[in-house]
Amino acid sequence: MNSLVIGLWGAFFGSVALMFAGSLAAFARSLRRVALTAALSALVSALFVVAYLGWLPLAEPFGTRLLAHIAVLSSAMLGLMLLTMLGAMRQAETARKLRGGMMATAAVVLGVGWTLEATQSLALSSVTALGIGAAMLGACIRSAWRGDRLAWVAVSGVSCMMVALTGLSWIALHREGVHWGVHAVSAVASVAYVAAMATAMWIRYSYLIELREVVAHGPAYDPVTRMRSHAETGQMVGKAFFHQRHDLSRPVGVAVVSIGNLYTLEKLHGRAALNHALFVCAGRLRRCLSADIEMGRLGDDGFLLLARASTDTQRLVEMGRLVAERLSRPVKLSTSAADVEDGQAHWVAQVGVGVLATTAQAKPSAAVAMAGAMSRTAWSYATRVAWHDEAAGRIAELPATDAA
Repeated sequence: MNSLVIGLWGAFFGSVALMFAGSLAAFARSLRRVALTAALSALVSALFVVAYLGWLPLAEPFGTRLLAHIAVLSSAMLGLMLLTMLGAMRQAETARKLRGGMMATAAVVLGVGWTLEATQSLALSSVTALGIGAAMLGACIRSAWRGDRLAWVAVSGVSCMMVALTGLSWIALHREGVHWGVHAVSAVASVAYVAAMATAMWIRYSYLIELREVVAHGPAYDPVTRMRSHAETGQMVGKAFFHQRHDLSRPVGVAVVSIGNLYTLEKLHGRAALNHALFVCAGRLRRCLSADIEMGRLGDDGFLLLARASTDTQRLVEMGRLVAERLSRPVKLSTSAADVEDGQAHWVAQVGVGVLATTAQAKPSAAVAMAGAMSRTAWSYATRVAWHDEAAGRIAELPATDAA
């Protein structure tokens, strides 16, 4: 190896060491699941590269056969850890099937490998590892298209891993005469893979840190905007309607989201579960609404949404429909601030959304109160959305066929 290649592989092992150190820091913060996943990802990746570079002091053909075993087992482990990070292993039955299928595939490949020569066994294991990588890439893309931002990071990481695996397989099968460029590309792709996985772990880690703060502090830590308290939400309403009075062409759209079963949730599972539920609902709101929608807490069981210059009533209606759909998805809630990673309580929010397009003469307090009353009325509606039907002059349920 020339000095450039040595430096690039050194950068890889340095990044692995940093990722392992980060996992120890996460373990110290009692985030054991994240720490274990990060540590295993770092160690397995390092072992994989060491073996494929031929740095294990083993005689042939035993060394080649061991390398074939490492290739299959490490790719299976990394695949399962990636599925865990994507949330595909949350259901016990699904997790059992995925683990069983992955381990069965590894066992079959290794069994077939012992009927072949050592070099052929290594080639089969490398192809299997690439196949697992391709399957994981497909799973990441599927999650990404469903709106999981973390999956996009995983897509880039798995893509780099497949490039690195291809180069390392070429190095392992052709020890002599491998061009230095193959080493360089493999090393750079390996560093990029570790960096992407570390980024994904950090996203997950920071999410759990934030969740722990919310569970511990509750309503004093606003889960929507991270800034507005209840009093500041009132100021937000006052400013919005003040600007409306000076520009009659810019009405304010008001929507109130009320969650009807928070009190029951607290009585059944405690304050930590209630805080977790508020945190999840707030996060879903931020992800499904556009940047021009202002948000704030409203009371102990609701959120207030304001859309300035809202001349399109249909947009407000569609916003209400989207909010009701997103917040009504089931979730597992933690019941203790000591372990926020382990959800114990299965919960579905009883969401009601009231949507109101105001006029210039509307009083802010009256508009918010009316939207709040509509949102509570919507608890009894199948669509969970109530709006003010101006043609009929009354509050009505949003029709299920009023999509698009």
